[in-house]
Amino acid sequence: MLRAPSAVESVSPVIDGGPPPGQWWRDAVLYQVYIRSFLDSTGDGVGDLAGVRAGLPYLSKLGVDGIWLSPFYPSPQHDHGYDVTDYCAVDGVYGDLAEFDRLVTDTHRLGMRVVIDIVPNHCSSEHLWFRAALASPPNSSARAMFHFADGRGTDGELPPNNWRAMFGGPAWSRVTEADGSPGQWYLHLFTPEQPDLNWRDPRVGHYFEQVLRFWLDRGVDGFRIDVATGLFRHPELPDSPDPEADERTRDSVNPLAWNQPEVHHVWRDWRAICEAYTSRDGRERLLVGEVSVRTAADQARYVRPDELHQAFFFDLLSAPWNADTFRRTIGEALRDIAGTGSTVTWVLNNHDQVRSVTRYGGEAGVFGATRARAAALLMLALPGAAYIYQGEELGLPEVVDLPDEALTDPIFRRTGSRRYVRDGCRVPLPWSGHASPFGFTEEGSTAQPWLPQPAWFAEHTTDRALLDTSSFWHLYRDALSLRARLPQLGEGDLRWLDSPPEVLAFIRGDGLLCTVNFGEEAVPAPLQGTPLLSSAPCPPGVLPGNTAAWWIDTTGVLGSVGEP
Repeated sequence: MLRAPSAVESVSPVIDGGPPPGQWWRDAVLYQVYIRSFLDSTGDGVGDLAGVRAGLPYLSKLGVDGIWLSPFYPSPQHDHGYDVTDYCAVDGVYGDLAEFDRLVTDTHRLGMRVVIDIVPNHCSSEHLWFRAALASPPNSSARAMFHFADGRGTDGELPPNNWRAMFGGPAWSRVTEADGSPGQWYLHLFTPEQPDLNWRDPRVGHYFEQVLRFWLDRGVDGFRIDVATGLFRHPELPDSPDPEADERTRDSVNPLAWNQPEVHHVWRDWRAICEAYTSRDGRERLLVGEVSVRTAADQARYVRPDELHQAFFFDLLSAPWNADTFRRTIGEALRDIAGTGSTVTWVLNNHDQVRSVTRYGGEAGVFGATRARAAALLMLALPGAAYIYQGEELGLPEVVDLPDEALTDPIFRRTGSRRYVRDGCRVPLPWSGHASPFGFTEEGSTAQPWLPQPAWFAEHTTDRALLDTSSFWHLYRDALSLRARLPQLGEGDLRWLDSPPEVLAFIRGDGLLCTVNFGEEAVPAPLQGTPLLSSAPCPPGVLPGNTAAWWIDTTGVLGSVGEP
């Protein structure tokens, strides 16, 4: 099946001296906790920080290195916490600062780290700053903290430019001035309830530096930065050559609204703050960015040594189930991103995307679970860091049939379309039992989970997964355990091997071979004996279709092949 050619394509970025001690984030596996859907401790149907704390032993047993918490700040919840009214507090629905402190303490006690979400691109329309801006006249200091502009047309009745919002519709809303007259427009690249902050006003940057220090002083280990390509707009706010003016746009489409050069200065300042804390106690603090750009080379500019430590690599989320596509995508990431001295941050699922079990299933949905298991083993064999989205380890499919009246995603409210709606991957987790709420909320509660759970969730409860050694959960646990113990799966090179058209194969370190059969037909196994770990049962001498396996090359034949 495989051969060791005389010239092996190798992806092995050169980093002088290797990674500095204590850079835990370089190959960490973190678990994304979408708090309101994780575990409800109060019986109100919404998950909370105490629920996360109660679930920590479960996550420790799974074997992750830390958790990333979705926003828990005070918010009117128009976008479930990504519309913030106070960046230095906890929304009462999730708990309070004392509960947050207990969560950090308990997480650290279990040897895991805590990364929190920060939302610097926009705030809530109910934030005190924006309320002050609405109460102030045009060209005032209060309005300078946002993007207010006069409209076009005879009476300013048209938006200042043609920019579109990410969640549908124009990116501008008109305000009514204090005297009751139609007034200026303000910019919001997501929803009207999320006005964009003007980072050209130095007060904004100074404030967020204080926010970072507030949470660092409470013991957090890092920040996931929402919309890290945002913050700055073209200062003249001209029309965009947006080719998708009639569709929900993507982050990288409008070059005047995203990826402006000034944003890199912010990340250098934030990196310096994190480094200052690290110098005090030796604990590395992480900055990981949501960086939506066109290419891996574009992303590499955000993870230079004095900017973000890492940025999520999203390309596998949209890659079709195809060996050539995966190989090309992985190779570009390792070449361009790891070549900066950072490591690639791999993801297969998150709170904004259709779950991989459904995504890989195709129209018939036949191979979704099998392929998702194989993709998980592939991801966890790659050099770099990885993030697991809650429920991924349970093999949860997307809930695709939520009724319209249950949908809460602002995309649905703005567009009336279900095409991009994200509620289906945010349904509260099933923990136990045979009917909703499946242990998500405290026993005896009359409150329903904030999104309805389907009856088939009974097949995916954590209790059931823990008992079934063939479950997704055990596959993830076994892979994470091996990843923690085997030096081949730490930092180091990745060497591709020639393989049949539908098979992807590479060597990690000293003789660990990962093979993935993207086809539906079985192929001969690469090595004799039983694989170290496989996503599906492997009969002797066979690698089944839609299956990944890890092997140890005890012969040394493949592992001895040097770089060209």
